Amino acid sequence: MTGPSDRKTIAIVGLGSIGGIIAGLLRAVDKHDVIACVRRPLDRLTVERAEGTVEVPQRALTDPAAATPVDWVLLSTKAQDTESSAPWLQRLCGPRTRVAVLQNGIGHAERLASLVGAATVVPTIVYYNGERLAPDRVRFRRAGEHEFAVADDTDGRAFEALLDGTAMRVRRSADFTTLAWRKLLLNAVANPITALTLQRQAVFRRADVKALCRAILEEAANVGRADGAQLAPDEAELMLATLLTYPPDAGTSMYFDRVAGRPFEADALTGAIVAAGERHGVPTPLNGLLLTLLRATSDGLRDAAQAERR
Repeated sequence: MTGPSDRKTIAIVGLGSIGGIIAGLLRAVDKHDVIACVRRPLDRLTVERAEGTVEVPQRALTDPAAATPVDWVLLSTKAQDTESSAPWLQRLCGPRTRVAVLQNGIGHAERLASLVGAATVVPTIVYYNGERLAPDRVRFRRAGEHEFAVADDTDGRAFEALLDGTAMRVRRSADFTTLAWRKLLLNAVANPITALTLQRQAVFRRADVKALCRAILEEAANVGRADGAQLAPDEAELMLATLLTYPPDAGTSMYFDRVAGRPFEADALTGAIVAAGERHGVPTPLNGLLLTLLRATSDGLRDAAQAERR
């Protein structure tokens, strides 16, 4: 049984494919008070999953001015939308608040430092595959042995305890940097290639695409090693093998952004690799090429969306 002192207040900022799933699963076990911070009103949430569909009532706020400090903020916006979450974070964060960052990329603490005041930032790595089917409906797919990874410290253990009962499996590690880079390597090929080809993960079964991904991964792994990640000599092959275990019909966050006409989080993924390469003097011609194409495509989507609104 959850006692009064164990029940936490949790605000989830960003109710897309990642945030919608964790919100629904937390509401289903009803151990904490969960608030969704959204643009449009919402009163129910549905999570489709292999174990059975979850349908729960969901309390939502649409105005940051109505928010008050909470025990936990789960920030699950796209990385490029972090700044736009500032009004929510200013109202939700207090000195005792923990902010778990459920975003792609690396450097979570640095990205949030100026936005959360005295709150504690808890970086996480998200492994599960989510798809937003409607504003109040998401699909959850497991994509490995764990749904999250965190540092093996007080804050990481507190995050794991927060998810107790949800069936979300959390890995704690003393080498969070290496795990973060391994996830970044997967994102460095999965997201750009699916977005640019407008194909789901079946595209990685092509021999020519696999060869390209291998080269991109080898380049990125060299950057990761220079940044302190303890990556294996054959890390590129290991990551490619992992990528090929995902269902062919699974999409990626960047693929779904392309389909929906939304800008990409290119700078948090491929951009992070190129920036780290520049810091450490490691050449990144392939990742640099990808970044140029992603930025150009993303800008085109943004411009098209703005023109449509005029």
